[in-house]
Amino acid sequence: MPSMSHDSESSPSSSRDWFFPSPSFIHSTSNPSQSPNYPRRWTTIPRHSPPSPPDWKPSKTPTFRSVSLSDSAPYGDRKYSRIRRRVDFTRRSEKSSKQEEDGAILEQKRGVSNAVSGGKQNVLSDKTASGEMGIRIACQRIKVRWQMAFSIAILITAFGSLVHKNFSLHNRVIELQDQISNLNIRLQACNLLDSVDTNTMLQESDHLSSKGLKILALIVSLALLSIPIFIFKYIDHVSKLRSSENSSEKVSLNKQLEYRVDVFLSVHPYAKPLALLVATLMLICLGGLALFGVTDDSLADCLWLSWTFVADSGNHANSEGIGPRLASVSISFGGMLIFAMMLGLVSDAISEKFDSLRKGRSEVVEQNHTLILGWSDKLGSLLNQLAIANESLGGGIVVVMAERDKEEMELDIAKMEFDFRGTSVICRSGSPLILADLKKVSVSKARSIIVLAEDGNADQSDARALRTVLSLTGVKEGLRGHIVVELSDLDNEVLVKLVGGELVETVVAHDVIGRLMIQCARQPGLAQIWEDILGFENCEFYIKRWPQLDGMQFEDVLISFPDAIPCGVKVASHGGKIILNPDDSYVLQEGDEVLVIAEDDDTYAPATLPMVKEASFMHIARPARKPQKILLCGWRRDIDDMIVVLDAFLAPGSELWMFNEVLENEREKKLIDGGLDLTRLVNITLVNREGNAVIRRNLESLPLESFDSILILADESVEDSAIQADSRSLATLLLIRDIQAKRLPFREAMVTRSHRGSFSQGSWIGEMQQASDRSVIISEILDPRTKNLLSMSKISDYVLSNELVSMALAMVAEDRQINDVLEELFAEEGNELHIRYADLYLHEGEELSFYEIILRARQRREIVIGYRLARAERAVINPPAKSERRRWSVKDVFVVITEKE
Repeated sequence: MPSMSHDSESSPSSSRDWFFPSPSFIHSTSNPSQSPNYPRRWTTIPRHSPPSPPDWKPSKTPTFRSVSLSDSAPYGDRKYSRIRRRVDFTRRSEKSSKQEEDGAILEQKRGVSNAVSGGKQNVLSDKTASGEMGIRIACQRIKVRWQMAFSIAILITAFGSLVHKNFSLHNRVIELQDQISNLNIRLQACNLLDSVDTNTMLQESDHLSSKGLKILALIVSLALLSIPIFIFKYIDHVSKLRSSENSSEKVSLNKQLEYRVDVFLSVHPYAKPLALLVATLMLICLGGLALFGVTDDSLADCLWLSWTFVADSGNHANSEGIGPRLASVSISFGGMLIFAMMLGLVSDAISEKFDSLRKGRSEVVEQNHTLILGWSDKLGSLLNQLAIANESLGGGIVVVMAERDKEEMELDIAKMEFDFRGTSVICRSGSPLILADLKKVSVSKARSIIVLAEDGNADQSDARALRTVLSLTGVKEGLRGHIVVELSDLDNEVLVKLVGGELVETVVAHDVIGRLMIQCARQPGLAQIWEDILGFENCEFYIKRWPQLDGMQFEDVLISFPDAIPCGVKVASHGGKIILNPDDSYVLQEGDEVLVIAEDDDTYAPATLPMVKEASFMHIARPARKPQKILLCGWRRDIDDMIVVLDAFLAPGSELWMFNEVLENEREKKLIDGGLDLTRLVNITLVNREGNAVIRRNLESLPLESFDSILILADESVEDSAIQADSRSLATLLLIRDIQAKRLPFREAMVTRSHRGSFSQGSWIGEMQQASDRSVIISEILDPRTKNLLSMSKISDYVLSNELVSMALAMVAEDRQINDVLEELFAEEGNELHIRYADLYLHEGEELSFYEIILRARQRREIVIGYRLARAERAVINPPAKSERRRWSVKDVFVVITEKE
């Protein structure tokens, strides 16, 4: 037996097979608790996989090893590697543990079945060999009988060996059964351990792969962080190299790069926030990669953690380990820089927005508003008139744009002492010569645009107004409203109208004031009438169509409005021409509009014709004009135009004295340069005197008590400063009145007869009031604050020039048709305002209604618009209760519109 075992071990190439139980037997004995006497079948196992006998020493890599669950080797032992390969436990984590167990048991059954079948084949082959040996022995008995005994002995010996071998194989089968039982138990344990080991191996493989990714992420983050440093170093190196090679190149590469970045940030408005956003995203990504390389978290978690470090630098306090702490501190430091830049940008944006709002750079989103371009001393009065005009509408919107700081404009407007009556004033800083600034104030949606003349040189002011009109006509969206331009020189009016066309209405300030001063000098008290008519506080001109008046004669239209006084007709058949004081026989046609003087545009309407007594005819001859003596104190740049108007208004033989500081030999040259032809003066004679109007001895050289009217002009040398010009005019006024009072004859007698105001008649103001009865002094006042002083003293019938011009501008801005009316009233020809004494229309103590007086005035082709009683200080324009009769006095005066005499 030992020799056989040795032969089998020493002859692995032998064809002899081993006997193993059949698969059914293996299955029946897999449980050790079952009986070993179960019927057994034998199966031959091929030689290439022999079972190990009890005394067989396994090779270095045995096929099986009987181990229990308690002493199983840990995962990763090399002794179990081939077992896993034999039973096909190669990383099949996707199969269930049950499927793996069933597959392994089936594989073992197949192996045992093959082994038993191989044993049977070995037994059959042994039997065949023994039969052949018996035949050979029988033949030898026949030949040699004496060898029989020896052969029998050999057969007995061979048979004994076979029996022994059978018994040994039986014992081996029992042993194998025990091993199979142990193997089944271990197989179950291997199935459980293999699933755990597979997961562990997968985790280890994932860990190894993720570890490689983490190292790669850490390297990438460090490389990306170092790239800008290398780029800057390279740029600096290239710049130094170029500067050393080419000394003529003045701009280095780094400066060019800085310039490109600066241009990019300047051209693109959102470049800074975009750069900050890109920097934030790069910091989050680099920080996430760095954290992914030094921690066990996933990439998504690391990116989120990086964002928390950027958003809140205090979050890195919970980091553990050198690597995570270094990464978190770096990210937090970058986050502080990012948020510092973000706060800087947000702060700059907010500051810039507030600064833009403070400086008036934001766009005005309004429509149907009044737009004022420019800034001058007339702005306060203009805003006041516009506020009064918009009061009936509940207030309006006025936008002021000038080349001043918005805060300064708002502060100056807040200091104006008047009620805005619901009107909102919006200030914007900008230039009217820039289209972008004009669009900023919604110029295309404004219902009217007022261009104010600048203080200073007249030619420069008008040139700027002309450029402003050019800018307004260049607006692509077009203009909804009309343009009202204030000019300083009458000669520039034609050019502005040529440029602006039908959109432009002009108001020449100096020309208007000069004509008003001349009218007021001829008719004391007319200044107050003009203030009432031009301003919106009392009554003003309105034009409206009334279809119910079509076919009615103008004589009947005059008494058709209880709350208004018709003054003219806008004739549709003549292209909308306005006719002041038309004939009584004119019949209103379809499309004609009526020009009236009323308190507001919604306060009047035609009514049924009242019963008015027919006016009796009064044939009173118009008094002939008498020659006058007028003094002009000061020099204006349009004094030549004033001389022309005076020559048209005054009677032949009148004298015009000119007293100023301009040398007498230079005056004629200036007048000729201004367009005055001295040879064409018919009614007046010029008398030149040189002197300073604020020096008493110079004024005393003039016959001040002999002048019918004295006009004190704002001198050209000081007209740029309203306060200085008014101070000079006021000083001249006081000196003239004082000189007149001292030269006035029978002063004591006049003191006892007159009583003027509340001043003591023995005072110097009382004396000046007496002197004012003898002559009319008209002072050109620029500053409205001087008005109160003159109105209180009653020593001058003043003209508030800036206020009157502002009134005219506001009226034309509200209705451009009124400009035609004003131009005719200010012109040398046509109709004008006059103050008539009552004896032209009635007798002393006669009782008449206002309608009856209107009809009597129509006999003289005049329209009565108001009256002033003998004891009243102010006139009443468009009086109420026109049908009521009252007693009149011949000392009363009436305000009429009549043709120029």
